Amino acid sequence: MQTIREKRILLASTSAYRRAILEKTTLKFSCDAPDIDETALAGESAISLVKRLAEQKARALAAKYPGYLIIGSDQVCVIDETILGKPHTFENAERQLTMASGKKVSFYTGLCLLDSDSGNAKVLCEPFDVHFRALEPQEIVGYLNLEQPYDCAGSFKCEGLGISLFEKLEGRDPNTLIGLPLIALLGLLREHGINPLTAQA
Repeated sequence: MQTIREKRILLASTSAYRRAILEKTTLKFSCDAPDIDETALAGESAISLVKRLAEQKARALAAKYPGYLIIGSDQVCVIDETILGKPHTFENAERQLTMASGKKVSFYTGLCLLDSDSGNAKVLCEPFDVHFRALEPQEIVGYLNLEQPYDCAGSFKCEGLGISLFEKLEGRDPNTLIGLPLIALLGLLREHGINPLTAQA
């Protein structure tokens, strides 16, 4: 019978950003991409959306990976009560940053840790607020041309030059802004006997 300590870790994402965050832990893990519909439900709040999608991503890979703890995560940003996802194009990114100029933008990151054998999951949402300074149109264009953050919710990379767009950041874990709440995740892993400070997973 396999013990929980012997369980391996799977990141239900092929995001280079999330992978880089998880690599900070020195824990061994695998990655795979879940195939789910990420469309928001009618009237669904940002918090409900990211929690639902984080869990769906983890559960989508459960049958394929017995004996694993599966990490699912999803993120959206909210400006003026409007939920925004990844821009994908220059035009959408320019629109998002123009909306964000001079405002507080709230990021919500859903996190799920699923035991693929038992089906038990812990799901939470980690908030993080970004206060944008007033941006000139040429600054927005210049930033987008430099970093091309079209695969990032909110249209910026805070680990890069995106930091130049901000007045201040508010939240307990800056990793949350990049897409994976590491403080919260390490807490969930410790509940399963996995601690990078005492043993490798």
